[in-house]
Amino acid sequence: MPPPATEIQPALPPGFVLGVTSSAWQIEGAADRDGRGPSIWDTFSRVPGAVTTERRADPTGDRAAGHYDRVEEDVELLRHLGVGAYKFSISWSRVVPEGRGSINRAGLDFYDRLVDRLLNAGISPTAALHHWALPQALEDDGGWLNRATTDAFAEYAAVVADRLADRVGAWVPIDAPNVQMMYGYVDGFQAPGWQLGFDALSVAHHLLLGHGHAVAALHAAGATQVGCSNHHAPMWPASDDEADVGATKLVDQLWNGLFMEPMLLGRYPVDLAELMTDLCAPGDLATIRQPLDFYGLSYFRPMKVAATAADEDADVPWKLLLPLGHDQTESGWAIVPEALREWLITTRARFRAALPPLVVTECGASYGTEPDASGVVDDTERSAYLAAHLQAVSEAAQRGVDVRGFYAWTFLDGHCWQRGYDERLGLVHVDFDTLERTPKASYDWYASVIAAQTRSVG
Repeated sequence: MPPPATEIQPALPPGFVLGVTSSAWQIEGAADRDGRGPSIWDTFSRVPGAVTTERRADPTGDRAAGHYDRVEEDVELLRHLGVGAYKFSISWSRVVPEGRGSINRAGLDFYDRLVDRLLNAGISPTAALHHWALPQALEDDGGWLNRATTDAFAEYAAVVADRLADRVGAWVPIDAPNVQMMYGYVDGFQAPGWQLGFDALSVAHHLLLGHGHAVAALHAAGATQVGCSNHHAPMWPASDDEADVGATKLVDQLWNGLFMEPMLLGRYPVDLAELMTDLCAPGDLATIRQPLDFYGLSYFRPMKVAATAADEDADVPWKLLLPLGHDQTESGWAIVPEALREWLITTRARFRAALPPLVVTECGASYGTEPDASGVVDDTERSAYLAAHLQAVSEAAQRGVDVRGFYAWTFLDGHCWQRGYDERLGLVHVDFDTLERTPKASYDWYASVIAAQTRSVG
């Protein structure tokens, strides 16, 4: 009988970085403190029924995990975990409360102190400039539907880069822009709640243009490692039927190709190019195709796609099905680590020299394990999930894929977007009443993996 997955030490390349990640709106709290302005998620979470949560009566992120007031404690937890890097996001609303114009020095100071604390703990900071929580003032002017938002983002990127570029090890301008477009503007079950269908393609172009402007601003400020973090998934047709195969190709282009091809090749996918033509001003694609020092991907599950029938009431011509024959996380997502290996290998083969070194910038699972009578949070399922996906990365690396890091999602339990506080994805348990932190069994397991990796290259 083979050993349990959690007892296997994956053979990772020398210098491979093991880290954890988080996002500002999900953990910081202090929503009305020290000059921070409101974001679209502050607004959206106050819409009745938009966020469903049972673990905390308040559906907003006003308090979240209290990271803003507990940053020293949290950095100590990171230090004890032993991670080589910590990927966090910067709240645009905390730094530039109206999205453009007046700079909130107190907000910049918070991230300045966070970066210094991480460095003093021997942890390399990886910073994302924008993780979904657009300042509400910009949304009031059209948000990512408005091309002017890309200029505001460029100005904000330059402000942050001027303060932090000398110390932050790696940068991600916009985290998971495809999720922002699809869930926030196409389907509307995340902030800002638009349901635009294919009319949301301008959002994709503006997010990509903002990405390009920010990469240029960061490099100009002296940043040495600037990449991206796109949410990717292999696409599997529900059957060999021509309609299902065609629907799968369309979803693949919208979810994967629409953001990847412009960044790496300077063009839109062939089947979408005509739809994007009127959105592109001269020079836009050159701006989007900035040199990247790494390509980050967040991975959680493959997508099984079926075409919708003519008599189905659907806003889009496809539906997503659950891949059968696989265990599931508590959120109902299929656990398929071999799909991550598949994506890494096929993407390397497809893009070849155009593909920078890869980093898995998010990978994790929802398990709601609570402390037992002794205070132990025995979330062995999460450890097994991470072990299996690290093994998939190891196998891809052994087949020649240049993958250089893996960030577990996520560091702390916090607000999980439209699901509120009802999903726990952290390595550290947070009591949402007291905000007390309790490292889970998965935290201890991951610490042992990191220590073994450190010894192997030491």
